Amino acid sequence: MFDPAQSVGSSSAATDLRIAIEDLITELRIRGPELVAKSDKHRYADAVHHAELSRNLLNAHAALAKPDAYSEMLGLRDLIMADNLAYVVSRERDRGRVLVFAASGHLKKSGKMQWQLAEQGGALKEWWPAGTHLNQTLGSRYAMIGMALGASEANGIGQPETGTLEARLTKAGGALFIPTRQGRGLPAAEIAALPIRSGSTLNPTYAQLTAESFADFDWLVVFNSTAYPRGAAPLSNWNAE
Repeated sequence: MFDPAQSVGSSSAATDLRIAIEDLITELRIRGPELVAKSDKHRYADAVHHAELSRNLLNAHAALAKPDAYSEMLGLRDLIMADNLAYVVSRERDRGRVLVFAASGHLKKSGKMQWQLAEQGGALKEWWPAGTHLNQTLGSRYAMIGMALGASEANGIGQPETGTLEARLTKAGGALFIPTRQGRGLPAAEIAALPIRSGSTLNPTYAQLTAESFADFDWLVVFNSTAYPRGAAPLSNWNAE
């Protein structure tokens, strides 16, 4: 169970540090021309970005210290992801495109992300994912490839039920890479009427496809099965039951 009282985010030391970070960001911005001249524009931009990242991390810890603010923390986490990725894109713009890998929900282009937490009595948490921020910031320069899965014994995901999107997509066998174009031109009513498959018995981070999934992505890659990544935390410790 998440206990806000156990968070250090509202301690006097954390509050003092948040104020100090705000002062640092202000000084960096005020002295921008001087600091760029003493180093270079990239090193200066890195310093400002890291200071702003520190501020957001402290804000996330502060949110954890507040009752019923877990969704706020999750939203801050995705905002940090979006800011980091936008900064990477700006730093790499002269070298080409940037490829990022993360859970599909964090990078989807529209709609809120949802997570039902067993640790909080099954409470449903909602927040805006990083992809929605990036879609606003980058527009057509941001493309998203989502992933769908048939079955995975290692992740506690059984075969998809008949008639579900996963069952239809994996029927052909092998792997698929298909354009969704954010749902444009697809039979929305027919897709919305399809049943949603059951989830994972081990991995609460697994998300099934829904009718909205097609609008969330530009492309969809579909795998019949997958293993569990080596080095990740044991799923027995993440059991959602």
